[in-house]
Amino acid sequence: MTKEQNTIWRFFASVQLALVTLFIMAATSIIGTLIPQGRPPAFYVEEYGSELARLFQVLDVPDMYGSWWFVALLSLFAVNLVVCSIERLPNVWRMVVLDNLATEPERLTKMQLQHHAVTALPAGAAAERLQQLLAETGWEKSERRDRGEGTLIFAQQGAWSRLGVYAVHLSILVIFAGAMIGTFFGFKASVMLPEGASTTEIYQRGSGRPIPLGFELRCNRFDISYYDNGMPKEYRSDLAVIDPTREATFHKSIIVNDPLDYRGLTFYQSSYEPLQEFMLRIRNQESGEEKFFRVPPGRQFSWPDTDISFGIVNLMSNRQGMAQRVKIWFTDGSAEPSVFWMGDKQEVTVERPGRNFTIENRQLYATGLQVAKDPGVWTVYLGCALMLVGLYVAFFLSHQRLWVYITPGGQGSQILVSGASNKNRLAFDRRFEALIAILKLDKTLNSKEA
Repeated sequence: MTKEQNTIWRFFASVQLALVTLFIMAATSIIGTLIPQGRPPAFYVEEYGSELARLFQVLDVPDMYGSWWFVALLSLFAVNLVVCSIERLPNVWRMVVLDNLATEPERLTKMQLQHHAVTALPAGAAAERLQQLLAETGWEKSERRDRGEGTLIFAQQGAWSRLGVYAVHLSILVIFAGAMIGTFFGFKASVMLPEGASTTEIYQRGSGRPIPLGFELRCNRFDISYYDNGMPKEYRSDLAVIDPTREATFHKSIIVNDPLDYRGLTFYQSSYEPLQEFMLRIRNQESGEEKFFRVPPGRQFSWPDTDISFGIVNLMSNRQGMAQRVKIWFTDGSAEPSVFWMGDKQEVTVERPGRNFTIENRQLYATGLQVAKDPGVWTVYLGCALMLVGLYVAFFLSHQRLWVYITPGGQGSQILVSGASNKNRLAFDRRFEALIAILKLDKTLNSKEA
């Protein structure tokens, strides 16, 4: 059975199939963008109702880009792309490797771009000079062959540009392959890490399954800055990686668009959660001695080997749990305790009999980290680079061909110059006209209009 008779082959070689598949993928991608991905089932029940949430689970909408039907769409598009390429590649390849010196001279007279001229030089000398002029004007590696009563010269540029579209096709397949590698061999996870705490595990998104890191990740500090209107401006987590395979601890501060990459894992700054704990720094202004204390509200703490005691006796927070003010109780064993309010990240001086203390207060946070392992990411990058090259070749380069046919005639020779380009013809027309102008002005050739 031939290809033309094979219904299945014609189905997969159809451009209409490619358009329909692309439209469906685009439409479903919009759905996947509008509907939050990777949330627990209770979220979809609360947001969309039980019936719609059940439909989402059946269609695997919470993990749409990894669902069986979306993978099937990608596979269908990939097969369609491969079959279309196989179907059309032989004709394109014939144009790339075509023996253009076999072109019949009569065909040259029918081309849209052509120029007739005469020269006093004999045909052989005229052919030599014309090849020199072509090389000087950028038409390198011209070929020459005797055809019928004359000599045919052919030069071309950008023959391989006809394959640019197939480089784009290949790049799409490479990107799909990278995406599939990431889907089946990678994962997405998260962890909420309080300041000063560390973890050796992260938790897979959706299932909550613990995944061992193989090293210890510690959050040394979390900071949040605000705009003038009070909206959060930037989250910053100072992370430390303690790896038994490394002698030194690796440190990195991450923000939203600057993640930590380590051993194939990428840690993104994604969220935060205020803790009901505070870091108090107490400094004796006379001795210069200072110490940090991690203090939850409602408990009394002491500075070891001193008479200093303190605690947080009250707290004012907003709806998000972020402390606006805390009430501090402080004594050094002399006179009545000092009781005062202070804001977050505020520093106050407490005057006691005979000495003063500086107290600084900072609320502690837990940093929310999204963790991704994507072993296919470099395959995707390779596909993107190949796509850029293919698009540049396909849209900005063209296959330009030039024929010069020289025949003896009268006291010298007759010259026919013809050219063709598969795209960007306006630019080729200008180049052709520039070449003809050079031929007219060349003193050696001494050409004149026929």
